Amino acid sequence: MSESENSQPTQPSADNSEHNRRPKRRRRKPGRSNRTQQAAHQKALPEVAPVAGKWRFQDFELPRTLMQAIAEQEFHYCTPIQAESLKHALLGGDVVGKAQTGTGKTAAFLISILAYFLEEEAPDGQKPGAPRALIIAPTRELALQIEKDAKALMRYTPLKVASAVGGMDYQKQRSKLEKKIDMLVATPGRLLDFHQKRDVDLSQVEVLVLDEADRMLSMGFIPDVKRIIGATPKSAERQTFLFSATFTQDILNLAAQWTHQPAHVEIETDTSTAPNIDQRVYLVSDAEKFTILRRLIERERLERVMVFANRRDLVKSLDERLRSAGINVAMLSGDVPQRLRLKTLEQFRDGEVAVLVATDVAGRGIHISDVSHVINYTLPEDPEDYVHRIGRTGRAGARGTSISFVGEEDAYALPEIEGFIKDSLPCQQPPAHLLGDD
Repeated sequence: MSESENSQPTQPSADNSEHNRRPKRRRRKPGRSNRTQQAAHQKALPEVAPVAGKWRFQDFELPRTLMQAIAEQEFHYCTPIQAESLKHALLGGDVVGKAQTGTGKTAAFLISILAYFLEEEAPDGQKPGAPRALIIAPTRELALQIEKDAKALMRYTPLKVASAVGGMDYQKQRSKLEKKIDMLVATPGRLLDFHQKRDVDLSQVEVLVLDEADRMLSMGFIPDVKRIIGATPKSAERQTFLFSATFTQDILNLAAQWTHQPAHVEIETDTSTAPNIDQRVYLVSDAEKFTILRRLIERERLERVMVFANRRDLVKSLDERLRSAGINVAMLSGDVPQRLRLKTLEQFRDGEVAVLVATDVAGRGIHISDVSHVINYTLPEDPEDYVHRIGRTGRAGARGTSISFVGEEDAYALPEIEGFIKDSLPCQQPPAHLLGDD
């Protein structure tokens, strides 16, 4: 079937309406703009000057209500993954994208989905708990961040988003699924649970997103994901996005199974660290680490700092010792109940907590602006996690500072990190004001 043929809506017949109500692959015509959205919320959109080699969001002629929300998020120029994905996705094509966390891929698939839903009428007979878009993410934190980002972009639209993630109130999530929802963001286990109990109907999914597929593979979620995808329409009948930080053969095999004639968008993995982050490495003994950390926070009056450690017990110990020293601190690790983790993140975002001590659960998929310092109390075992950790500071072009404490054990991890980022990290003794007596 040609694109023009497929773009014509199929009229449901009286005797086979259920079959014809199945979602059809979207075919947006280039240059199409939804002018029907112009009447509401007539705030003037900011002027964004064209820049050679960059795409502006306004270049894609998105619906007005969506553009207003994008402008309020201060998104003006597309990142490479956003520009390349939107070129294909807005025309209804599948996208298999290689991109790291923090490159803007979440906005890429959300904007495409929302533009589609604002431009095309919803199928007749949509049932409660039957989302038009399904986004699967490997962790609660990432899923909830996606939901939050979606709500911000939906601000001026009637569209609704819900989440289904483990570790949170089951009945509250179930009650939201008793209503009509346009988008569902979920982790595999909780979603499969809801589906098996028939609280979720996936037969009407028009857009499927698999985010951080490599992490889902490494975390053992693929069998659950396969069962979930099996409950959605066939790949030729839905639009599918698959994003991964790496393209292993396993990921490529899964992409081939789950997508239909996809465009492969490969943004070169940036193993380097942002030039606006001042990276420091302090050579210290393990016994000196805590004293130097405390003095650093107190004497430099740090108010927006994240401290990373590898183990949950160490994070708990640091939280207790810093609290005893009178420092405004909270902790984030897998041992902390989900509800408290969300509350802690909001307190840190709002400035009610000055220091957040965390494991790598906070290294990915969590966006907190204005973090001035990231301190690696211990170096991560995976060199890639170093990039994710320090990427919590210096966001959106702001200046940031990363300080890594390298003790006896950490010295073994340093060469691998330098090899991964293709740069050397000059080591130095801590400044004198951190070594002096209290």
